[in-house]
Amino acid sequence: MVNKYKNLFLSLVRLIRPHQYVKNLFIFAPLFFSGALLDLNIAIQGGYVFILFSLLASSVYIFNDIMDVDQDRAHPSKKNRPIASGQVSVLLSVCVMLVFLLLAFLLAFFISANLLYIATLYILINILYSFKLKHYPIIDVSIIALGFVLRVFAGSTLLESSPSIWIVLMTYLLALFLAFAKRRDDVLLSNNGLHVRKSIDGYNLDFVNAAMIIVASVTIVSYILYTISDSVQIRLDSDYLYLTVFFVITGILRYLQITFVENNSGSPTKVVLRDRFLKINTIAWILSFAFIIYG
Repeated sequence: MVNKYKNLFLSLVRLIRPHQYVKNLFIFAPLFFSGALLDLNIAIQGGYVFILFSLLASSVYIFNDIMDVDQDRAHPSKKNRPIASGQVSVLLSVCVMLVFLLLAFLLAFFISANLLYIATLYILINILYSFKLKHYPIIDVSIIALGFVLRVFAGSTLLESSPSIWIVLMTYLLALFLAFAKRRDDVLLSNNGLHVRKSIDGYNLDFVNAAMIIVASVTIVSYILYTISDSVQIRLDSDYLYLTVFFVITGILRYLQITFVENNSGSPTKVVLRDRFLKINTIAWILSFAFIIYG
């Protein structure tokens, strides 16, 4: 009996995907780059928004798993997901999803009206994505990238101002790059005879490779322009922002290497969390920027 409930608990943990919560760190981006993270009150509220989006994200994952259960059962790795494998019933999954949604919207209601609007928009977009938009190539990856932009806007509500054009642009580009990398993995599966999603008919390896290179190039150029922008240098009181370009270029090149050479881009979150080079490079970039902003 004990093992039964233990296994159910572990299956529920896998269902809500806590390892994906790392994506919600984008909430702190506007706080970090504005220098507001040292304000304890704002930092604590940022933690609340992080929890809110974690609840929303888990709800979306559960909803997608319910919608895609038949497709997941035919997928080499997704067939082991809790709902697809039968470890968690659809009824229990729906109950967990509704509880998480209720908690998320209650939290948004008590924090701010703007955050409530963003949370609602996030859920509506993901519902549209699950029912229809995910079947359209290019639109599908654009919607995924938009989800990251909404996280940035959610964080900026704590500053009572809109996020900078730079942070919105680069968040979108980076998320789009990662989304195309994930689609590349789907294309490889499709080429091996496993059709995992309808939108994959609008992709092939040449197109996805070209899209990744284009988006990666635009991301790097945009970041360079950001670091040498007079307004940014004046606001941050530093002429050395360009030094952080090194970490951005090496990070993107490493991800391209993982994608093109190792053919391992199915889960961007797992790639970033497991690859030592990317972890060290990301931490070094954050520390260098923190020194410039807060030092």
